[in-house]
Amino acid sequence: MKKFREIQENTFLKGIVGGIPICLGYFSVAFAFGIFAVSNGLSSFEALLISMTNVTSAGQLAAIPIIVSGGTLFELAASQFIINLRYALMSITLSQKLDSSVSLFDRFIIAFVNTDEVFAVASSKEEVGRNYMFGLILTPWLGWSAGTIVGAVAGNILPALLISALGIAIYGMFIAIVVPPAKENKHVLFCVLIAIVLSCLFRFVPLLSKVQSGFVIIICEVIASAVSAVLFPIEAEKEEKNEI
Repeated sequence: MKKFREIQENTFLKGIVGGIPICLGYFSVAFAFGIFAVSNGLSSFEALLISMTNVTSAGQLAAIPIIVSGGTLFELAASQFIINLRYALMSITLSQKLDSSVSLFDRFIIAFVNTDEVFAVASSKEEVGRNYMFGLILTPWLGWSAGTIVGAVAGNILPALLISALGIAIYGMFIAIVVPPAKENKHVLFCVLIAIVLSCLFRFVPLLSKVQSGFVIIICEVIASAVSAVLFPIEAEKEEKNEI
């Protein structure tokens, strides 16, 4: 009976259903990205192509200024590597949940859309199979792609004033992500403030302002993270000694 329930939970349709809430959430974020992309000079097709081949809101948002300013491929690759490094750790953790039906090639496909939300849903299961994971990643990918093209097309036909207002939405999303943990944890706040100060220096100091935007992202991320890690290391949980 237990084996039968596991099979029922690992169907493609179950994965589709599990991914629908993620799909709806991604649509709105991708809509803002589509507007942001076209407002920076990209075509609707280019915006869609980026979203269909990269499912990472922070990475895509950081990539647009680098692309538009004619940054180097190394600059683009390095910024994406640092911004999306957490996905490698998440994939390693998720791999422990995958059953024997998932081949090595399947793992590469799953890793492509192993976002924070997909990881959270899959990790809540005891064990997940190939069919379930393919269904779970399909709907978010479709939502992300559809939201991008709708936003990109809207960006080409809506009034400039409205586009400017909607373009701020994606920045509001990241503010909403950062502010709550920064209010609750002074260490997170300190890290955010370091990044803000460094960003301002690279923006307003004449010599530093000449540094390409992609390298600015890399430098600010690495310095803010390194300083915070040194000053506020996360202590490993002390193992409780069993009393005899």
